[in-house]
Amino acid sequence: MTRSRRRSCRGERGITTAEYAVGTAAGAGLAGLLFKLLTGSFGSDLLHKLFDHVMSLLGIG
Repeated sequence: MTRSRRRSCRGERGITTAEYAVGTAAGAGLAGLLFKLLTGSFGSDLLHKLFDHVMSLLGIG
C-alpha cells in the first residue's frame, strides 16, 4: 500500500461509525413509527381487514 493510500484510508476510519449511527437512528425511528401506527386504531383496522381478507381467500370466513 502506498503512503498516499494509507493516508486516505486513515482519514475515513470514523465514517463507518457515523454510518452505523445514522442507520441505527433511522431504524429506531422507523420502529417507533410502525409501533405507533399499529397500536392505534389505524393499525387495528388494518390488521382486522387483512385477517378477514386472508380468511376469505382460504374459504374459511
